[in-house]
Amino acid sequence: MRSSPRSRNLAGLSIVATSVIALSACGTGESEQAEQSGKQIADPLVTTYDGGIYVHDGNTLEVKADIELDGFNRINPAGDNQHVMVSTPDAFQVLDATGGELTDVQFTGAEPGHVVRHAGRTVLFADGTGEVTSFASDQLGEGEPETETYEAEEPHHGVAVELANGEMLVTIGNEEERPGAIVLDENREEIARNEQCPGVHGEATAEGEAIVIGCEDGVLVYRDGEFNKIDSPDDYGRIGNQAGTDSSPIVLGDYKQDEDAELERPTKVSLVDTERNSLQLVELGTSYTFRSLARGPEGEALVLGTDGAIHVIDPRSAEVTDTIPVLDEWEEPLEWQEARPAIFVRGATAYVTDPSKRELHAVNLESGEQTESVQLDQAPNELSGVVAQRH
Repeated sequence: MRSSPRSRNLAGLSIVATSVIALSACGTGESEQAEQSGKQIADPLVTTYDGGIYVHDGNTLEVKADIELDGFNRINPAGDNQHVMVSTPDAFQVLDATGGELTDVQFTGAEPGHVVRHAGRTVLFADGTGEVTSFASDQLGEGEPETETYEAEEPHHGVAVELANGEMLVTIGNEEERPGAIVLDENREEIARNEQCPGVHGEATAEGEAIVIGCEDGVLVYRDGEFNKIDSPDDYGRIGNQAGTDSSPIVLGDYKQDEDAELERPTKVSLVDTERNSLQLVELGTSYTFRSLARGPEGEALVLGTDGAIHVIDPRSAEVTDTIPVLDEWEEPLEWQEARPAIFVRGATAYVTDPSKRELHAVNLESGEQTESVQLDQAPNELSGVVAQRH
């Protein structure tokens, strides 16, 4: 069993207890509050729109809560079966998705960015300060997770991942460049460093706790205590968004080749084998975006194409084994904040948004059938949900 942060000797690490705001003055837990209010949303999904957030029943897709929230807000699974993390302009705020309401629990930080959950830990990275905040994911249900903080060498658009043994990978960089990453032991002393990853961006964890982070010329893989650089087949072959799964050593990534493009619409994806330290490219014949990558229940690589179909790739053979039509053809907008179709997978179901028609769909990945669909009042932008289904 993982030791509590209180029991560790963390030299140079600030352990912050009760650093977030309790949900209520009387200390009532979130689950109890939700029961008292009579609202328990099953297997919730969450979508954002311009000016707010929808919380959906994960089975019927019906909107169960409509929360007004100004600004461009990003959402990520918080790491348990109840919560979603909302990145507002100046904080990570916790959404009780099963209760259909924003809580008062928030982790302040300028330019809140990546949210990573792994090995029962949730790790937040604030780009504006370089501060990394981590906590046990299951403590969110208690309202006040005990947090640990670490400050990166310099503020940058970064990411951090905590492993089961207490090690933490943290990217390094500043506003001018992001050259790579370091790994810290459980006492937060540096034990590994690699600065051969220009433009470092994004992360994914694969089978065996191999961590992949993207570079402008390939990827860095941290596995079994050491870094390995895997080069792209092109001088400029940027991999910046990845999707991994504990059931496969192979990580799905995007792949861009035109360094000078205002907006490149790539048609190839990358498959990084963390066991063999190799990289393969797969031509899809259609473009996709950073919200198009996901993994299936058997480790399949899934890509939502601008042709409107989910492309299913066998990661071992690097072959497209199936295409599942879902949407009409669409085109990626120039501004990355603008709404475009997104995919979120949980179990054997893929959820897909269609902003142009203001729709949300559920697709059974085994049969390829569209099982549910709902019309929305507002065009959905980001799509996420809780990561474990309630039973």
